[in-house]
Amino acid sequence: MARGSSGIVAGLTAAALAAVCFLAYQASANAPDSVAAPSDKASGPTAAAPSAKPEPPKEPLAVPADSDAGTRVVYALKDRRVWIVDDNEKALRTFTVMPSSVNPLPGVYAVTSRSGSIKGSDGVPIEHVVRFANVGDVSVGFSAAQDNSMESPDPTMKTGGVRMKRADGNALWTFATVGVKVVVVP
Repeated sequence: MARGSSGIVAGLTAAALAAVCFLAYQASANAPDSVAAPSDKASGPTAAAPSAKPEPPKEPLAVPADSDAGTRVVYALKDRRVWIVDDNEKALRTFTVMPSSVNPLPGVYAVTSRSGSIKGSDGVPIEHVVRFANVGDVSVGFSAAQDNSMESPDPTMKTGGVRMKRADGNALWTFATVGVKVVVVP
């Protein structure tokens, strides 16, 4: 009985496929010339002016356009990503981060202080702390957990540590000395 039902299913599948192919052929054969054949000329409101050059597709890991200029660290809150940018607008490095429970408002900041290794406000031993903002009584800065973890912060605690992997923390530590610009974007 299983053998007969599989034959019926195969037959129905083949018939459905044939019907779809036939309908597709009919649709293409009866389509007006304006949609049946590709055109060299663009039409409609989305057509670009003849002198305009097409924009290259945006690279997903490109430095955000609205992130100021010059040597800086860019922190994108929504993307949970940091870029280290040189004075030629080249991203030297980009990496993901785990945001803290307290975030600074978008804007331009500067590195105010650094610590080699301390215990974070969540009790985790951290290193390469680079502070750049204060939100109320919470100091916000980048850091790496010494155990290389990037756990989500406890939402009931007010913490300002933006966590990253240790290798990324090393790179940021080398680049972001006191006074270096930090740009926070939405």
